[in-house]
Amino acid sequence: MARIISSLFVTIALCWTVAISQVSVIGDLSNDKEAKPGERYDGVITVKNDSDDPQEVKVYQSDYLFACDGTNNYADPGTLARSNANWVTFTPSFFTVPPRSTATVNYTVQVPVDSATKKLIGSYWSILMVEGIAKGSAESGAQKDNKKPQMGIRQTIRYGIQVATHIAQTGTKKIDFLDAKLVTKDDGKKLLQVDIGNSGEVWVRPTMYVELFDDKGVSKGKFPGVAYRLYPGTSVRQMIDLSSIQKGSYKALVVVDAGGEDAYGAEYNLKF
Repeated sequence: MARIISSLFVTIALCWTVAISQVSVIGDLSNDKEAKPGERYDGVITVKNDSDDPQEVKVYQSDYLFACDGTNNYADPGTLARSNANWVTFTPSFFTVPPRSTATVNYTVQVPVDSATKKLIGSYWSILMVEGIAKGSAESGAQKDNKKPQMGIRQTIRYGIQVATHIAQTGTKKIDFLDAKLVTKDDGKKLLQVDIGNSGEVWVRPTMYVELFDDKGVSKGKFPGVAYRLYPGTSVRQMIDLSSIQKGSYKALVVVDAGGEDAYGAEYNLKF
């Protein structure tokens, strides 16, 4: 999944009414570009105000890693090994979007040149966070009404736009099978849970399927997974629905196709 990292946070704030900043990001939340060392390229993020009032917005950077157990690491920009945050400049970092209108954030990526001590290989990425600023918050520049009581709940919505730079014609692919097991849900559904990771140097968005064979070697069908985005050092969890399979013993062939000649397979024995 081209992971859409749009996150919703609920925090206690000082206002009686529930304040929600009504902004959204138009377009893809993953921006990929192949470039060579020393090259420079530009991009644009479009922010929409869905309300009838002006909306304040801030933009800031973060590094990003994710794992198959559901954890996310939003590290300080430029601290992770494959971060390109220091290559990225953007403007503006704070702005107001008029009612029912859009505004743009322009960013530039300056890929550094190779040096004697560091050669760029594979994929590098970071995130530009776009966050609406709720009226009445400490960050808001709008005039506040100090006569109103100030206790309540505020919701903050933010969008993470992945800015990924892939060094042209460099890097190797490598998919690892980390774990696999049958899981039975409370509603009776039976799922094959497969964790896969990327230990290579370039990002991949592989397709995946599971083919089941009975004890006579007869195929009982192919069951597709989801084409998740995988950066180097990240992992994802696939949940394959096998509820239609009858009781018995089976061999599961799990195939992950990363494109070209890069296909990976693993076999598991399953008993329903």
